[in-house]
Amino acid sequence: MKASQIKIGAILSYITIFVSLALSMLFTPIILRTLGKNEYGLYNLVVSTVSYFNILNFGFNSAYIKYYSRYKVRGDEERVDKLNGLFFIVFSLIGLIALIIGLLIVFNASTVFGNKLTKDEIDKAAVLMAILVFNMSLTFLTTVFNLHVTANERYIFQKTIMLVKTTINPLLMTGVLFLGFRSIGMVIAATLLNIIYEMSMIVYCFKKLDMKFCFKNFDLGLMKEIIIFSSYIFFYLIVDQINLNANQFLIGRIKGAASVAVYGIAAQLYSHYMSISATMTNLFSPRINQMVEKGESNKEITFFFTRVSRVQFILLTLVLSGFLILGRPFINMWAGKGYEDAYIIVLLLIFPITFSLIQNIGIEIQKAKNMHKFRSRMYFTVAIFNVIINIFLIKKFDIIGAAAGNALAVIVGNIFLMNWYYHNKLKLDMKYFWKEIIYLFPALITSTVIGYVITLLLPVNGFKYLIIDGILYVCVFVFIMYLMGMNTYEKNLLKKSIFLITHKNKR
Repeated sequence: MKASQIKIGAILSYITIFVSLALSMLFTPIILRTLGKNEYGLYNLVVSTVSYFNILNFGFNSAYIKYYSRYKVRGDEERVDKLNGLFFIVFSLIGLIALIIGLLIVFNASTVFGNKLTKDEIDKAAVLMAILVFNMSLTFLTTVFNLHVTANERYIFQKTIMLVKTTINPLLMTGVLFLGFRSIGMVIAATLLNIIYEMSMIVYCFKKLDMKFCFKNFDLGLMKEIIIFSSYIFFYLIVDQINLNANQFLIGRIKGAASVAVYGIAAQLYSHYMSISATMTNLFSPRINQMVEKGESNKEITFFFTRVSRVQFILLTLVLSGFLILGRPFINMWAGKGYEDAYIIVLLLIFPITFSLIQNIGIEIQKAKNMHKFRSRMYFTVAIFNVIINIFLIKKFDIIGAAAGNALAVIVGNIFLMNWYYHNKLKLDMKYFWKEIIYLFPALITSTVIGYVITLLLPVNGFKYLIIDGILYVCVFVFIMYLMGMNTYEKNLLKKSIFLITHKNKR
């Protein structure tokens, strides 16, 4: 049952990513042309600012999965009910804190967003901020229900609802734009849709999972343990938000809303790219915690880590190499004139992060083993350095400098220092890990070269040819990777995934 949930959940997750990307490609140009460069930049600036509120969960998401897995393995249902009650109270308080902080920002919008914005832009930013902060507070309030579904590995329902939400959201926002409500209407529509999504999760938890809450006799020792465990994740969340959103905030203050719009296009594609890896990591997070709780050996954990990472590498490099080949004409046709720099920015962002994203399961291993302190401290230090150097780079090299600074931080922190830690402290066999990853490079290089040849033989002289070249490249990549790169497990996984999709369609 759980294996089926994971496989179908993974398929649904990647369908969601594909649908999200396809709809984004379709509707973003409409949004850009309807709002204009300045208002679209303003919208991205506010969204990236509100994203900082994600750090307020203080790492409690991971703590819930960890301790739920512990009590589930032991069969202690009473402790599970108390855990549900404790986290509901915690997330409710966080939602209230988010609302208060958000309102303070709303009333001080001119100070927060700087003098590069006009008065009208400041006023609109305040309204957008107020709506998005309400949305964020509501999300915190219902977080424990989403986590409960994840911890029970009920991915089919969760990912199906997310697919529906992902499909409806851009359609709804575009409809609002055509009615003339612009960016404020967009965020109101997104908030209403989010309320429906969160309510569906609550109903599912009570009706299908028989979720129970106990609000008495809380274990203060457990709360202290959770706070200590989560505090280091909290540091990483700060780092994550700095890496994701600080550049847009700095660009907004130093260069203005129009520059944020260009960087925002690149950041949007970067976000889609990271979701490819995050999807698989989220699916396997409960499994990692169960493996650690059961005391499985580092050798077994390394093998599992490597197996998942190879699959992630194949998926990510398909997108990376495809964008390398077709990204420039795609940006020109999709975003339009004035967004040419987004191609270079995307490559600077996604190339180095690829080697970190394939190791996202390693982050879950650290958390499960309660050995995530080093990573949090190190990432925090690197992120602060990243912000400082990016202030100089943005002034000197404009928005491309911001992406270059981010790339340098990823190479130093995420790749070199973290692999040293995995090998020497977590005792994972990283020599074996990278040997298995390197085996995939000949297939990657071969398919990329053939992809370039395809664009020479069939130049991208319009959207139709972009689609044709893209489909041809995907076919070439899958064929070459199957022939030269994939091992038996990956070939079987591909066959089973195709069977599951076709079988579901027949049914």
